[in-house]
Amino acid sequence: MARRPASAKKALSEANLAALGAERLAALLMETANPALKRRLRMELAAEAGAADLAFELDKRLAALEASKTRVSWRKRPELLAELKALEAMIVQRLAALDQALALDRLVAWFDLYPALTRRVQDPKGELAMIFDAASSDLTALATELGPEIAGPVLGEALATRLSEWAVWIGRGVGALSPDLARRLLVDLTAGKAQPTGRLALVVRRLADRAGDLDAWILSLSDADRKKPDVAADIARRLAEAGRAGPAREALEAARASHPQARPAKGKTAGPEPQGEAWYAAEIAVLEAEGATEAADAARWRLFERTLSPEALRGLLAKLADFEDVVALDRAFEIAAAHGDLMRAVAFLMDWPAHREAAALILKRRTELRGAHNDLPTWAERLSARHPQAALLLVRARALALRRLGAGFSDEVADLIIEAESLAVGLTDDTIPSHAAFLAELR
Repeated sequence: MARRPASAKKALSEANLAALGAERLAALLMETANPALKRRLRMELAAEAGAADLAFELDKRLAALEASKTRVSWRKRPELLAELKALEAMIVQRLAALDQALALDRLVAWFDLYPALTRRVQDPKGELAMIFDAASSDLTALATELGPEIAGPVLGEALATRLSEWAVWIGRGVGALSPDLARRLLVDLTAGKAQPTGRLALVVRRLADRAGDLDAWILSLSDADRKKPDVAADIARRLAEAGRAGPAREALEAARASHPQARPAKGKTAGPEPQGEAWYAAEIAVLEAEGATEAADAARWRLFERTLSPEALRGLLAKLADFEDVVALDRAFEIAAAHGDLMRAVAFLMDWPAHREAAALILKRRTELRGAHNDLPTWAERLSARHPQAALLLVRARALALRRLGAGFSDEVADLIIEAESLAVGLTDDTIPSHAAFLAELR
């Protein structure tokens, strides 16, 4: 076997350091360790001794950071941020493996450092806030492992007494909360208390979503918010999906009545019912909850006609038998072809995908193409092989739009000209100008 090169033995790596031996490494650490590294080493040694010893070492450092009044300059900020990350990791990885309850208490104390730190740390980039925001998922995951009986009072007390910051952290990490713990926190925050407002309302809403408590979710909305058309429609949809058809219908009608078109100005007639996608989605859900399947399908078609929503169309097709779905799809393509917004229609057909129908629509309504649309280059690439004429129209529309927007003969425009020339080879459609005519228009 060839000898290992001497340079490889000198490289700073775990394997080479391990080869020095434990005694030699320990001596080097004692000789060269700075205060931060010494604190870390003491914590590692304490962790080997047990949870209580590690908790004691953590408490000492957390208390020192809390008591400090020294302002942290931009030069010292990286060192402090690194220590905060290391402390959080020591709590959630080392201490939590030994005693989760002790770890949760220290993690809460770690989070409580934040308000005082913001007053003495120069942090123009918001790095300090990002560290605490990123740790919110660790907090809620650890609390979930402990369960509602142990973690509930701890987090509940933090929310009740220090809502300003804790509402944000619990809200960010709510996805890691168990529904049972979210339900426990909801009870602590709302039972026997006035309707939540401000930040409390926001955290209650997120907890209610996680707990599946629709009534608490609705309660977190102010009276003014409930009267907004889209919010009222969302309430109706949620009630319908929960199987509460009667209240859902009431909420849907409230959404209809709250729409501006339902309250015409003096001397004008009322407009049509709310046309927003949220309202139509709510209407479909309510009709399904009421058992009005045919009416729900009709509402899906109305939603599709307005928005060309693929989700609405898939909802219709999924319920149809073989061949019936083919007829329905043909109807959907006809609706798209007649839609008032050509670019939305092409986007629907390209994404479905229905490239043949998209190409035919582009050729038929070429004068309505908007070259500034960001998806034109992608569409042209997809159509170029089988539908080169439609691709040519898209490429030319893009080049002309860039010129009108002041791009001049930029690299992108130059590339589009080359692509247009390639697509125009063998052009047989007399209604499409030649490449020379296109260049003249471009100039």
